[in-house]
Amino acid sequence: MSPQTLNVILFGETGVGKSSVINLIAGRTVAETSTEVDGCTMNSKDYGFDIGSRRINIWDTVGLNEPQMGVNGYYDAIVKAYALVRKLNEAGGVDLLLFCMRGNRITATTQSNYRLFYEVLCNKKVPIALVITHLERERRMEDWWERNEASIVRYGIQSVGHACVTGVGDNVQKYKESKAAMSHLLSQHDNRGRFSMPPEPWFIRLLQGLASLFSTSTPAAKDVARILMKRCGLDPETASRLAGQLSS
Repeated sequence: MSPQTLNVILFGETGVGKSSVINLIAGRTVAETSTEVDGCTMNSKDYGFDIGSRRINIWDTVGLNEPQMGVNGYYDAIVKAYALVRKLNEAGGVDLLLFCMRGNRITATTQSNYRLFYEVLCNKKVPIALVITHLERERRMEDWWERNEASIVRYGIQSVGHACVTGVGDNVQKYKESKAAMSHLLSQHDNRGRFSMPPEPWFIRLLQGLASLFSTSTPAAKDVARILMKRCGLDPETASRLAGQLSS
């Protein structure tokens, strides 16, 4: 594993501007900003590109959206979560979480997304940084952070760094500042503290966390097993074992 490879999960609600953040990091258009990954929780799309001698792997991942979904949304999330954990395991784990959020009020969904990715998926063992988007109307983008930092901390959201950005290229100066902010944020991290887990316990941990955050009770084990077989391609024995662990 090269120390120059960085595995990043970029997460946030649909429409917060994750694709624009990816393009800021890459320094060119690699993600289409008009077609973000669909709104299904845990749906992800991965990107890989080189910046100088450094390889950046990014999983653009949809978090919980408002309103929270019921059992059908949970079934969809099971399928997406299984695919994400497999990809992360194959890549060797996670080095950094980037929580992408609009520059407006902190909501219950904001807090739930923080818990889902930082506390549940990564067991509080992966550094998390905040990327505040849609700040093109700020006179000075960093002003937003100075006004809101105390509020973010009060809501229990801790971070190792932040970047205040705009993905709108009309304001050349602010766009350049945004690219520089993302570059500076990433430069502070490497893969020496990479976090990973064996796929099965990682998957179960994530599904248990999802169930606690969805507005639904945990479905019956037989229904979960059916989804794991039909939509994830697992054999009956493995599906039943995982479903049993989830319901225990």
